[in-house]
Amino acid sequence: MKRIILFIGLVVLFLCIATSVAADVVGERRTFFVDQSYDFSGRKEITAILVKAFPKLYFYIDEDWWNFNPQSEIRQALDNLEQEFNQNIYPTIINIFGSEWNPGIDNKSQITVLIHPMKETSGGYFRSNDEYFRIQVSDSNEREMFYFNTKYITTPLAKSFLAHELVHLITFNQKEKIYNATEEIWLNEARAEYVPTLLGYDEILDGSNLERRIRDFFENPSDPLIDWQNEKADYGVVNLFTQYLVDHYGINVLADALRSSETGIESLNYALEKNNFKEDFSQIFTDWTITVLINDCNYGPKYCYLNKNLRTFHITPRINFLPLSGESTLTLTDLTKQWSGNWYKIIGGRGTLKFSFFGNPDTAFKIPYITINQAGSYNVKFLELDKDRKGEVRMENFGTEITGMVIIPSLSDQIESSDVSSYYFFSWTASIERSDEDELIKQFLAQIEALKKEIIRVQAQIQAILSQKGQFSCSQLNSNLYLGLKNNQEVRCLQQFLKLQGPEIYPEGLVSGNFLSLTKSAVIRFQEKYASEILTPLGLTSGTGFVGSVTRAKINQLLSP
Repeated sequence: MKRIILFIGLVVLFLCIATSVAADVVGERRTFFVDQSYDFSGRKEITAILVKAFPKLYFYIDEDWWNFNPQSEIRQALDNLEQEFNQNIYPTIINIFGSEWNPGIDNKSQITVLIHPMKETSGGYFRSNDEYFRIQVSDSNEREMFYFNTKYITTPLAKSFLAHELVHLITFNQKEKIYNATEEIWLNEARAEYVPTLLGYDEILDGSNLERRIRDFFENPSDPLIDWQNEKADYGVVNLFTQYLVDHYGINVLADALRSSETGIESLNYALEKNNFKEDFSQIFTDWTITVLINDCNYGPKYCYLNKNLRTFHITPRINFLPLSGESTLTLTDLTKQWSGNWYKIIGGRGTLKFSFFGNPDTAFKIPYITINQAGSYNVKFLELDKDRKGEVRMENFGTEITGMVIIPSLSDQIESSDVSSYYFFSWTASIERSDEDELIKQFLAQIEALKKEIIRVQAQIQAILSQKGQFSCSQLNSNLYLGLKNNQEVRCLQQFLKLQGPEIYPEGLVSGNFLSLTKSAVIRFQEKYASEILTPLGLTSGTGFVGSVTRAKINQLLSP
């Protein structure tokens, strides 16, 4: 009896192994689990057909989508992708970062690419669930695989997205499987974001992944590097930082950080030391915040990008004007997260500038500041803070010999036992001591001319950014706005308008681009103020907080010059 049971067990084991290593056949259909947060229709499972099978790649396509799209064009695109994958993407990436689990959980060497309709902003995704047996993770597809958006399969970006997702698959093996460590998301994305540049796909900037990320960066350059929320701004910041990191410290830093038991910042510090660099991650981050402003190797070998497509890249700091005459003081209090860049430019005023800074206790702000002379040249310095997180500097001839100053405060050191999503306050004050009146009058016209030039320069930079992002004006609202919208330009415009209506309408005055409860309450107050024009025609007696066509019409009327 025992022999019979043993025999049956061996047969079952053999059949399981045989099934797992059997090659997939073109034309066969399989049911796959998918991530419903990415799927265009919010599905958890789809049926897909194997359209192309290559020695290293299986291309499965959502059957419903496949049946209603130009199949010959798609087949040709898959042939081209496989050729590029086989000749360039796969050998280049595994030579640097190592390979995926091979043969993997399914005892096959092929990687499955499941192509299905996704939300427009996504190029693809990777699920670590698939690298576990279904008895461990119930929605595992039990194969080495990643997912690809049908929208991009025939576009030039397909190569970049394919390479991006391959890096995530490799990272699982190199970090989680080998070292039993889970990589921090921002660094996992940093490697994946850099590979299109590594493979030469960003050589022509127009239409490239790098061009997309430059636009994403400009939408919110102060987005924190390591606080990953899966927003476009996260990708923009991590890409632009990683471009700088590899420019100056090489691809081996990313590779050695992957092939270590450490994760995140600790793994990069390990890799920097291994490659004999004296700088640590904190110093590199600070240098990068300076670089995105001046981007010129003449001011220091680490204050520039080396990538040819980023040599003219510059951020526009927030401008703060001091009055042109007499004594004046300007104070600003703001909030920031760890590993977030902040750029403030101070212009105007005449005389001796006194600048003071105060930071959140128990933090270690770094404060590079850059002075600008009449010729437009920069001078990079650092403000030292005392034990109370205070610092002060004085500059003579501000407004004449020194035409401006940019400060770049950041928390570029890890804070013990701190959530990376936490905010920390800081405050700075700039004040001008009175100059001799005769000298002030003599230089007044020159100051006006300097301000005109500054305004023209800033307007040109803003226009360039707007042309990349698509024109948008706060002269009118064109869309319905409602609770829950985030990082929305028209919401920012709405909040600016409500703020101008005074504290009785919007006492908080926050302009964030996020339509949350405070904004809704302000909209309700506005609607009830103009109830006869907004609510009465709709048969309402109380505000709703929803900015529909009637509310927008009233706002646009008030916005009109």
